[in-house]
Amino acid sequence: MLERLKARRGEEGFTLIELLIVIIILAILAAIVVFAVGTTTKNATVAACNATAKSVETAVEAYKAQTGSFPASVTVLTSSTGTNSTGTTIGPWLRQVPRSKSYRIVTTTTGKVNVVIGSSTYTFDTSTTGACKSA
Repeated sequence: MLERLKARRGEEGFTLIELLIVIIILAILAAIVVFAVGTTTKNATVAACNATAKSVETAVEAYKAQTGSFPASVTVLTSSTGTNSTGTTIGPWLRQVPRSKSYRIVTTTTGKVNVVIGSSTYTFDTSTTGACKSA
Protein backbone atom coordinates (compact mmCIF):
# COMPACT_ATOMS: atom_id res chain seq x y z
CA MET A 1 0.00 0.00 0.00
CA LEU A 2 2.87 2.40 0.81
CA GLU A 3 4.36 1.74 -2.58
CA ARG A 4 1.12 2.78 -4.27
CA LEU A 5 1.02 6.01 -2.23
CA LYS A 6 4.64 6.80 -3.13
CA ALA A 7 3.99 6.05 -6.77
CA ARG A 8 0.96 8.36 -6.76
CA ARG A 9 2.81 11.22 -5.06
CA GLY A 10 6.01 10.62 -6.95
CA GLU A 11 8.01 11.73 -3.90
CA GLU A 12 10.23 10.03 -1.38
CA GLY A 13 11.58 11.40 1.91
CA PHE A 14 10.30 13.41 4.83
CA THR A 15 8.01 16.39 4.83
CA LEU A 16 9.12 19.78 6.10
CA ILE A 17 6.93 19.44 9.20
CA GLU A 18 8.50 16.10 10.11
CA LEU A 19 11.99 17.53 9.78
CA LEU A 20 11.10 20.57 11.90
CA ILE A 21 9.66 18.38 14.65
CA VAL A 22 12.85 16.28 14.78
CA ILE A 23 15.04 19.42 14.89
CA ILE A 24 12.95 20.91 17.71
CA ILE A 25 13.18 17.69 19.74
CA LEU A 26 16.96 17.59 19.29
CA ALA A 27 17.25 21.26 20.32
CA ILE A 28 15.24 20.62 23.49
CA LEU A 29 17.43 17.63 24.39
CA ALA A 30 20.60 19.65 23.74
CA ALA A 31 19.35 22.48 25.97
CA ILE A 32 18.62 20.04 28.79
CA VAL A 33 22.14 18.56 28.55
CA VAL A 34 23.81 21.99 28.47
CA PHE A 35 21.99 23.18 31.58
CA ALA A 36 22.59 19.90 33.42
CA VAL A 37 26.33 19.88 32.70
CA GLY A 38 26.87 23.67 32.86
CA THR A 39 27.23 23.84 36.65
CA THR A 40 29.54 20.84 36.89
CA THR A 41 32.67 22.95 36.37
CA LYS A 42 31.70 25.42 39.09
CA ASN A 43 30.86 22.63 41.52
CA ALA A 44 34.16 20.88 40.78
CA THR A 45 36.12 24.12 41.35
CA VAL A 46 34.43 24.69 44.70
CA ALA A 47 35.04 21.08 45.76
CA ALA A 48 38.72 21.26 44.73
CA CYS A 49 39.16 24.56 46.55
CA ASN A 50 37.61 23.17 49.74
CA ALA A 51 39.78 20.04 49.56
CA THR A 52 42.91 22.12 49.01
CA ALA A 53 42.07 24.48 51.87
CA LYS A 54 41.42 21.49 54.15
CA SER A 55 44.83 20.00 53.22
CA VAL A 56 46.57 23.30 53.92
CA GLU A 57 44.70 23.69 57.19
CA THR A 58 45.82 20.20 58.25
CA ALA A 59 49.41 21.09 57.36
CA VAL A 60 49.12 24.32 59.37
CA GLU A 61 47.91 22.40 62.41
CA ALA A 62 50.74 19.85 62.02
CA TYR A 63 53.26 22.71 61.78
CA LYS A 64 51.88 24.24 64.98
CA ALA A 65 51.94 20.89 66.77
CA GLN A 66 55.62 20.42 65.92
CA THR A 67 56.93 23.98 66.25
CA GLY A 68 54.56 25.56 68.76
CA SER A 69 53.46 28.46 66.52
CA PHE A 70 51.58 29.03 63.31
CA PRO A 71 53.56 29.55 60.08
CA ALA A 72 54.07 33.08 58.79
CA SER A 73 53.08 32.03 55.27
CA VAL A 74 51.95 28.98 53.35
CA THR A 75 55.34 28.68 51.63
CA VAL A 76 56.96 27.85 54.99
CA LEU A 77 54.99 24.60 54.98
CA THR A 78 56.93 23.31 51.97
CA SER A 79 60.38 23.66 53.51
CA SER A 80 62.11 21.39 55.96
CA THR A 81 63.05 23.31 59.09
CA GLY A 82 65.55 20.86 60.53
CA THR A 83 65.15 18.65 63.57
CA ASN A 84 63.21 18.97 66.79
CA SER A 85 64.47 18.29 70.33
CA THR A 86 64.20 14.51 69.89
CA GLY A 87 66.27 14.57 66.66
CA THR A 88 63.31 13.93 64.39
CA THR A 89 63.29 15.83 61.10
CA ILE A 90 60.53 18.41 60.98
CA GLY A 91 58.72 19.20 57.72
CA PRO A 92 57.90 19.57 54.99
CA TRP A 93 54.20 19.60 55.74
CA LEU A 94 53.17 20.16 52.11
CA ARG A 95 54.88 18.99 48.93
CA GLN A 96 54.05 22.24 47.14
CA VAL A 97 51.94 25.34 47.64
CA PRO A 98 48.55 24.70 46.01
CA ARG A 99 47.78 26.88 42.99
CA SER A 100 44.83 27.21 40.65
CA LYS A 101 43.49 29.61 38.02
CA SER A 102 40.26 29.92 40.03
CA TYR A 103 41.64 30.55 43.53
CA ARG A 104 44.83 30.93 45.52
CA ILE A 105 45.83 30.16 49.09
CA VAL A 106 47.34 33.04 51.05
CA THR A 107 49.07 33.43 54.40
CA THR A 108 47.79 31.99 57.63
CA THR A 109 48.55 33.50 61.01
CA THR A 110 45.74 32.23 63.21
CA GLY A 111 45.58 28.64 62.08
CA LYS A 112 42.88 29.36 59.55
CA VAL A 113 43.49 29.27 55.81
CA ASN A 114 42.62 32.30 53.70
CA VAL A 115 41.40 31.54 50.19
CA VAL A 116 41.35 34.35 47.60
CA ILE A 117 38.85 34.05 44.76
CA GLY A 118 38.99 37.02 42.42
CA SER A 119 39.03 40.08 44.66
CA SER A 120 37.30 38.37 47.61
CA THR A 121 39.09 36.68 50.51
CA TYR A 122 37.41 33.87 52.43
CA THR A 123 38.66 32.32 55.67
CA PHE A 124 38.45 28.54 55.70
CA ASP A 125 37.46 26.87 58.92
CA THR A 126 36.69 23.17 59.24
CA SER A 127 33.83 23.88 61.63
CA THR A 128 31.93 25.45 58.72
CA THR A 129 31.06 24.03 55.31
CA GLY A 130 34.14 25.62 53.79
CA ALA A 131 35.23 29.02 52.59
CA CYS A 132 35.28 28.43 48.86
CA LYS A 133 32.44 29.98 46.95
CA SER A 134 31.37 29.56 43.38
CA ALA A 135 33.81 31.68 41.37
